[in-house]
Parts: sequence; structure tokens; C-alpha cells
Amino acid sequence: MQIQGKTAVVTGGASGLGAATARDLASAGARIAVLDLPRSEGEKFVAELGGGAIFCPCDVTVEEQVAEAVEKAADAFGGIHIDINCAGIGWAQRTVTRDGAHPLAPFQKVIEVNLFGTFNAMRLCAERMSSNDPDEYGQRGVIVNTASVAAFEGQIGQVAYSASKGGIVGMTLPAARDLASLGIRVCTIAPGLFNTPLLAGLPEPAREALAANIPFPKRLGEPAEYAALARSIVENPMLNGETIRLDGALRMPPKG
Repeated sequence: MQIQGKTAVVTGGASGLGAATARDLASAGARIAVLDLPRSEGEKFVAELGGGAIFCPCDVTVEEQVAEAVEKAADAFGGIHIDINCAGIGWAQRTVTRDGAHPLAPFQKVIEVNLFGTFNAMRLCAERMSSNDPDEYGQRGVIVNTASVAAFEGQIGQVAYSASKGGIVGMTLPAARDLASLGIRVCTIAPGLFNTPLLAGLPEPAREALAANIPFPKRLGEPAEYAALARSIVENPMLNGETIRLDGALRMPPKG
């Protein structure tokens, strides 16, 4: 899909992978709707992007808030063509510890934000895309979701996070098949270890130890590299129904 003049919704768009993707798509001529929590840096970030960007504060787990944000984006820019879903949270805890069983509440919260939140934005953006005029390839929209290598090699303590990301991988092909007749493509990126706010709080020795497990390049991934792949998915009409690992050949061991 041609990016110039199209509208892109980016959830979790005020920081990390989402912000990098918003910048990349904006540089290619897209109009950007940044969806993120009201307490995020969304307003400041869209001011950096310029007049072709708006901030739509919302919680991706709340149906009404995302519906309002999608409507705001569509009204502002005359439709939605691209949806990049990067909103997500992490949680680390074993299934059973000395203190007892893994509490249900944080498990449920991770599933709600990462999996339900992704589906919530995807379904509402897809509905809007379905009314677009098709391009020369019959495309009306492109959706890119964010999973993780933890979907395949979840480490000790990642049971909640891995379950949420595994769910995103699992719905990629069915969603692509669901939306094929409407001319909407769906792909998922499964990043490895990336230099995002999720890892920013770790001490430098810990970050270096993580990077040492990556075969090549032997460093943490940069958000711009995620953004470059997301842009390639948007631009390549044959990419559909696929989960693409972006990990430098990393295969996670049981312990970090």
C-alpha cells in the first residue's frame, strides 16, 4: 500500500516501538493518529510530528474509548488505512512461588491489555477500513500487530506475557482470512530484545547480558528497526497472515 496521504492509527504510539513507527510513517507522508493513555507523552509527541498528527487519548482495553479514538482519527483525516498495534505491558512472575500461586489479577490484566487491547483496536480499525475504496491491488487496509519471541520461547516467569503474545500470534492467520474478502491484510511482528521503555529500567550490565545472547547483531534491537519492518509490511501487498520474527536469530533460553 502506498503510504503517502494515508491515515495510520498507532496504538501505544507515544513511546517505544509505536513512536518509532509513527515517525517512520509520518516521514513517508502518512497522517498519524497516536492512541495512548491520557497520562502518556502523546500531546508532546504529536507536536513533534507536526500538523499531520493528532493525539487520541484512550485505554485500549475500553471499547468505548477506542471506538471514540478511531472515530476521531477517521473524522480528522477522512478514513483509516493503516493500523499498527504496539500497546502492551509486561509482567514477570512464576506460576507458583514461595508465596503461593500466581495471582489471577495481573495475569488477567496482561491478557486484557496485550491481547484484548490488540483485538479491540484491530476490529474497530478494520471496520473503518472496509469502507475505503480499494487501491490497484484491491487493498483497503493493512494491520500490523506486535507479539514477541516470548510467544514461542517464553522464559521462566513469563507465563502471563507469553500467553498474551501467543494469543496475538494465534489470531494473525484467522484475522487475515476473515478480512481477506474486504481487502485488508494482517501481519504480526514478533520482536526479540529491543531497546524500549520495557528494558530501559534495567541496569546496563543486565542489558549487556541480554544482548550477549543474541547471535547477530550482538546488541539490543532499535525501535527504528521495528518501524522499518512495519513499513515494509504496509508497502508489500503479498505479506499477509504471517508472523515475522525480528530478533537477530535469538532463541530465548529458559532463564534470562
